[in-house]
Amino acid sequence: MQKIYGSAAEALEGLLFDDMLIAAGGFGLCGIPELLIEAVQKSGVKRLTIASNNAGVDDFGLGLLLQTKQVKKMMSSYVGENDLFMQQYLSGELEIEFNPQGTLAERMRAGGCGIPGFYTKTGVGTVIAEGKEHKDFNGETYILEEGIFADLSIVKAWKADETGNLVFRKTARNFNPPAAMCGKVCVAEVEEIVPTGTLDPDTIHLPGIYVHRLVQGEHEKRIEQRTTRAA
Repeated sequence: MQKIYGSAAEALEGLLFDDMLIAAGGFGLCGIPELLIEAVQKSGVKRLTIASNNAGVDDFGLGLLLQTKQVKKMMSSYVGENDLFMQQYLSGELEIEFNPQGTLAERMRAGGCGIPGFYTKTGVGTVIAEGKEHKDFNGETYILEEGIFADLSIVKAWKADETGNLVFRKTARNFNPPAAMCGKVCVAEVEEIVPTGTLDPDTIHLPGIYVHRLVQGEHEKRIEQRTTRAA
């Protein structure tokens, strides 16, 4: 199967539709699929539900989709760096489903493994538990969380081979593997594509069976909060 496409727009062709659920990898601005996000914005698709740890910043990452009001709901764990996110939420324009970070990652991983739900102690006794099934195990209370089954996954990796095996660089690995797993179709943007057989199998973080389309590109890699000190 040919998985390599010439551009982000080509890699998303035929996959986008209104009211879809997209799982997006990355953490803050680290390891985000910035090229694919821009292509989603330019497509004009609307009323999106997006599962992602956060929503980027006002003018970069998923914040671009908030600017154009293409997002109706965010399934996230941290949104503190995006003023536009806050404004749209407080005005009732944007729905939020808050998740503890580990719960969100596990919901994605569970979806990727075909697991419809799991029990966790995280969130018991808080607003996170409201409306969810409670069950006792060995005298402890747990709540039921559902796996995430996305229509599309968009992720960013460092290297890929031609069959879609992915290697993530350092903390860019955060959320990308589980986000990639839970989509019916996964599109990955990478910095480098190498011939099949080049990657050491022990260095592969996500097997190519999860990855359907690849695009190579140049990335800005913007720093979310630049902190410096005097020389």
